Amino acid sequence: MDLRMLSRELSLYLEHQVRVGFFGSGVGLSLILGFSVAYACYYLSSIAKKPQLVTGGESFSRFLQDHCPVVTETYYPTVWCWEGRGQTLLRPFITSKPPVQYRKKYVEQKEGIKMEGMSPAPSPAAGKYPSCSELIKTADGGQISLDWFDNDNSTCYMDASTRPTILLLPGLTGTSKESYILHMIHLSEELGYRMLLLNYLGKIGSKTPLMAAATFSVGWNTFACSESLEKPLNWLLFNYYLTTCLQSSVNKHRHMFVKQVDMDHVMKAKSIREFDKRFTSVMFGYQTIDDYYTDASPSPRLKSVGIPVLCLNSVDDVFSPSHAIPIETAKQNPNVALVLTSYGGHIGFLEGIWPRQSTYMDRVFKQFVQAMVEHGHELS
Repeated sequence: MDLRMLSRELSLYLEHQVRVGFFGSGVGLSLILGFSVAYACYYLSSIAKKPQLVTGGESFSRFLQDHCPVVTETYYPTVWCWEGRGQTLLRPFITSKPPVQYRKKYVEQKEGIKMEGMSPAPSPAAGKYPSCSELIKTADGGQISLDWFDNDNSTCYMDASTRPTILLLPGLTGTSKESYILHMIHLSEELGYRMLLLNYLGKIGSKTPLMAAATFSVGWNTFACSESLEKPLNWLLFNYYLTTCLQSSVNKHRHMFVKQVDMDHVMKAKSIREFDKRFTSVMFGYQTIDDYYTDASPSPRLKSVGIPVLCLNSVDDVFSPSHAIPIETAKQNPNVALVLTSYGGHIGFLEGIWPRQSTYMDRVFKQFVQAMVEHGHELS
């Protein structure tokens, strides 16, 4: 018999036997069920865990347990994507983007000048165009961008003068169009609050009008963050991309910086550290990158926080490595509460089989702001 024919017949026979024996006899089904049970046991015992709640005062801890119980409940990360890098990468692509209509204001277009944030469609007022972002020029030549969501349809707070206002500050390269920002605005709308999204917040001290604050996935130590992001896999997945985003942002206004920095050298940076050394630290007047990173690290300032602050971090966040989270400092300040999950990545915190909607971070945000608005007086 021809060898090729024999090989073909044997292949067909084995293919048939594997198909019948594996599934027809129930062996395949048993293996699948066995694997599923084993995976479920591993997930429930090692992945799904209650967050670690670290506070410096018993009253704040008790307040959170009573009015923000989500911080004491088991967090169940998405079963098929619970690892930190996966959650960080997946979140921008899989989570929905609720429709949000920011306040529109009208800005005048001067001849020969294109104003940032301008809508392409002109308004009835000749020479004026609707813009979502309100720009405030600062004394040093910079500008602060404000995006308002007024929530004028609020039934809980119909009087705008008494309507609670939530301030949102997006992270590095973040904008008012980020999915996690839109979800927070949507949740605040449900509570009847209005939102103000801004890209800058200054120090005011004891006279601050803020009654409380919350942070999500903060990089507590800039040196540790930079070191973590420079590991080969993290550089490939995150660092290089974020560096190009920063370069793109400053290159749009290249003419404004050419006298202070070597923009060609800035555009050749291959990491966030190199970008900060060549551009950010120089623009802010620091002598060295180490001086800038020391000032940019929020960890040393945690001991001085004078209002209730809830800080949500995941210990598998490559942007904020667990060894740099200031646990001992938090224990010394009665106004601070750290909520540390085992998984969740950076601004990830996905949960559910198909995490299109609310995340664990969203639930923490909603419960905490509602608790502070409605029961904050209990901490006074």
